[in-house]
Amino acid sequence: MTRPESPRLLVLRALGLGDLLAGVPALRGLRRAYPDHELVLAAPAELEPVAAVTGAVDRLLPASAPGREVPDALDWSGPPPDVAVDLHGNGPPSHRLLMGLRPLKLLAFAHPGTPGIDGPPWYAEEHERDRWCRLLQAYGIDADPADVYLPRPRTASRHPARSCCTPVPGHPPAAGRRAVRGRRDRTAGPGPARRRHRRADEGDLVARLAKRTGLPDTDVFGGGLPFGRLAALVADAHVVISGDTGVAHLAVAHATRSVTLFGPVPPSRWGPPDSPRHRALWYGPEGDPHGRRPDPALLRITPEDVLRAVDELPGIRHP
Repeated sequence: MTRPESPRLLVLRALGLGDLLAGVPALRGLRRAYPDHELVLAAPAELEPVAAVTGAVDRLLPASAPGREVPDALDWSGPPPDVAVDLHGNGPPSHRLLMGLRPLKLLAFAHPGTPGIDGPPWYAEEHERDRWCRLLQAYGIDADPADVYLPRPRTASRHPARSCCTPVPGHPPAAGRRAVRGRRDRTAGPGPARRRHRRADEGDLVARLAKRTGLPDTDVFGGGLPFGRLAALVADAHVVISGDTGVAHLAVAHATRSVTLFGPVPPSRWGPPDSPRHRALWYGPEGDPHGRRPDPALLRITPEDVLRAVDELPGIRHP
């Protein structure tokens, strides 16, 4: 148990599943650098079980905002954080949110809008895992971008040895990116109502896909999966085929073979580690992740491309 008088370290990463998994190397670097601190992660409440299995987080502070925006406020109580770390973005909104808590020390990237922060420069083309490890390294904290693996789920999947294909309703953070989804609800407004519409749309999409591929109803998870069941499904799958979503990052975390379809954002920024177990399909050029139409680079990936990539994975066994 963490002692009430322990110093506290607050990390802001109020984003999605894939973002949290990409930030695991940085979180573990902070855990090693501050072993006596209570490490508090400001992130969406539904990611609490994910944060717990990283082995780096002591407590999750619920925090979220639409899209990739910065929360308006944090429900922080007690003395200011001893250390605050901005793993959310390059500022200034995320910087100012943390600065408002008056931390004794703030680790963040430099930005002209917050000249008081003497951090390293932000590189827009940098890979997400490398970016946050470099931030910590600039402050003398060792972090390894390859430190991405999670322990195996305690419960085995109910569907062992099967392939796992997304979308999985309720779990792909990229679902909010119109250019990735290829489908958009034009009438729903922001907030919970829009999220309900989005989940309903994805449930219909999954049901139609299952029907066309001959999957029985018992293999279709139209209402979303709790993280434990999702992790077990991915960890026990023979191969995971997905878009650039949190499920793809979960496959990496469990060393499950994967084929990930990229567009409009390239794998150089969000792709899997260089490993024969993972294939990233990308034709480019880079596009607008918030565009109103499906990204052309993503549409150029054919079913034959995907099947060929699966065939090239090591250890693939055909029926």
